Amino acid sequence: MADTPATPTVQPELLALREQIDALDGQMLQLLNRRAQLAQQVGEIKRHEGSVVFRPEREAQVIDGLKARNTGPLQTDSVAPIWREIMSACRALETPTRVAYLGPAGTFSEEAALGFFGSSIVRVPCASADEVMRVTTAGAADFGVLPVENSTEGVVTRSLDLFLATPLFIIGETSLIVRHNLLRKENSLAGVRCVCAHPQALAQCHDWLSHHLPDVERRPVSSNAEGARLASHDNAIAAVAGARAATEFGLHIVAPAIQDDPHNRTRFAILTHPDRHPAPRPSGHDCTSLIVSVDNKPGAVHDMLVPLKRHGVSMSRFESRPARSGQWEYYFYIDVEGHPDDPRVGTALRELREACAFFKVLGTYPIDVH
Repeated sequence: MADTPATPTVQPELLALREQIDALDGQMLQLLNRRAQLAQQVGEIKRHEGSVVFRPEREAQVIDGLKARNTGPLQTDSVAPIWREIMSACRALETPTRVAYLGPAGTFSEEAALGFFGSSIVRVPCASADEVMRVTTAGAADFGVLPVENSTEGVVTRSLDLFLATPLFIIGETSLIVRHNLLRKENSLAGVRCVCAHPQALAQCHDWLSHHLPDVERRPVSSNAEGARLASHDNAIAAVAGARAATEFGLHIVAPAIQDDPHNRTRFAILTHPDRHPAPRPSGHDCTSLIVSVDNKPGAVHDMLVPLKRHGVSMSRFESRPARSGQWEYYFYIDVEGHPDDPRVGTALRELREACAFFKVLGTYPIDVH
């Protein structure tokens, strides 16, 4: 009969450290519940005043303050996700927050929503960017999350086109490091006849797919998670998606990190309706997003940008999209640094408005600084 393995002896020093950690965990739990009680009191005051529960600029200021006070060994980059979850759990005691995003479960849009709001939300997965806009506009969701820009492929054109007509406005942003993986039911490349993913993901993995699966069909679908869902039902299909989708649909990660750019990032906009949420107040690191157009005449674009230079306002993004008028006219999507409450920014925007044939503020919001 085999000997029974001996139970490892726990060193007294390790046991003492574990006891200290357990004691601290208990203290932290008490403090978190105390914080939750205070959040409930804040919620009562807000309900009495009729003010909103979620203030992105307030949460940004809280996290910035904690980062500045952090002396380690906890890494400063770890502070934000920890406190977002704490604030999310406390916010949920006041009222449930419904967030729409491109679904199904396992998309990068879902990951962006959870990273920005925390996990204590009501998830509203949508089949398309148009549906995210529709349910948020109709009030079926309090906020919508849309991808707007990728560091490899540039702007997400459908999102920009939707901004033109929507009543929604931007109250926040977040960005993700996007790591694409090849997912499949079988842990092998053999027998793959089709790769399914969102068109942006297929484009971001073009070189890898061309080298490793050169003769395989690339099939665009509504989301990477939808590709993962299809792959979970068909051995001949592989998907390009994140690790969350692999877990969600029980797939193997056949090849990890197949994106062409190892620093691939996607930026997401957080949207809501102005009737349900006020514009964020200044946070100290803000961005103002605009859509403008000018008359088609010589020097019009130059004249449009002069107010920004005159008042020392930096422009961090400048994109053009066709106006679809048949007259070779364009809309320009502009991000400028700062908040309109800053006199320089406010004055520059007023002068810019006067130089434009069309002018729409998409929103002013704290920028993603982590």
